Amino acid sequence: MQPQPGIAPTTPPTAGILFAALYGELTPHAWHDPEHDAYQLFYQRSLAMGWLDEQTAGGSGLWAMNDAGSSPPQAAPGPGRISWFQVEAGAVTAERPLPVQQFLRCAQDVTERIGTVRLSAVQVLLPVRGIDPAARPAYAAVPSMLTVAWFGERDPAARTPVDVRIGSGRDPLIPAVARQLAQDLRDLEQDVFMCGDDEVTVHGMTLRGELAEWSCDAVGWLAATVADCAARLGVRSPLPLTVRAQADPVAL
Repeated sequence: MQPQPGIAPTTPPTAGILFAALYGELTPHAWHDPEHDAYQLFYQRSLAMGWLDEQTAGGSGLWAMNDAGSSPPQAAPGPGRISWFQVEAGAVTAERPLPVQQFLRCAQDVTERIGTVRLSAVQVLLPVRGIDPAARPAYAAVPSMLTVAWFGERDPAARTPVDVRIGSGRDPLIPAVARQLAQDLRDLEQDVFMCGDDEVTVHGMTLRGELAEWSCDAVGWLAATVADCAARLGVRSPLPLTVRAQADPVAL
């Protein structure tokens, strides 16, 4: 790592900022103590699961805590942003994906501890620059494929039609590689996300298909898979991704 202004030469590298926001409807539990806010709960849950790096960077956890929050109940009925979370993701090892699945699992646990959740969409910002495709071993070219069987034991009726929006952000490469990215997802031997139609614009792309189940767990798996596929096509800028259920908000 080359010394840069503001960065100590001995500071271990990180993948970058990982951000998520959950959208839908949140009905706070009557017994919930507001002092146990999203930040405190996310910290405690991350620590309990062994995902938290309590140092600034370079520890054994998957991320260092940055910030989190939850939104008060909407004044008007209908879905809105109900919670958000931001961490500094640790360096991605050769055989592991970005820790999006764990990150969103933690976000869901925290939000459900605050209230009853009806989820309509999940938005994630993926630090794709933290992925080095050349370092991936042949058996883990897309590391999330190693855990695809987790979604094999499920009720077939749980499959949910979704729209997956991948924004171009500041990277003009996304529209250029969009068709190949969609095809790469179809070519993977998995049915966690069955990709159907795709639409490409100058601002990004939209994939329509079915997710194995409507959960932050499944969305996290998909997001990590998209991140690896995008990195293999040369994408390096932070990648905004939104997964939205095509139906009304769904209870978790």
